[in-house]
Amino acid sequence: MLGDPENRVARQFGLVFDIPAELKEVYTLMKIDLPRYNGDSSWQLPMPARFVIDPGGVVRHADFDPDYTVRPDPLETLAALRRLEERA
Repeated sequence: MLGDPENRVARQFGLVFDIPAELKEVYTLMKIDLPRYNGDSSWQLPMPARFVIDPGGVVRHADFDPDYTVRPDPLETLAALRRLEERA
């Protein structure tokens, strides 16, 4: 599991998107302080994603979707972790 203040890792994986102006207004009205949550001044969010990375730094499984309502399936992630364990 990875905590990613300022979306540094998400940005490297190309998973960060800018919040549109109209949604920024909605967030502000709902008192959602995204820059404070992000730890920087950005109005950006990462796409939900899961990666399985082997000890050598090779991505062995990637699962993400630009639609935030589509979340990675935990069973697929577990299967990828098991495959990685079998390689060891």
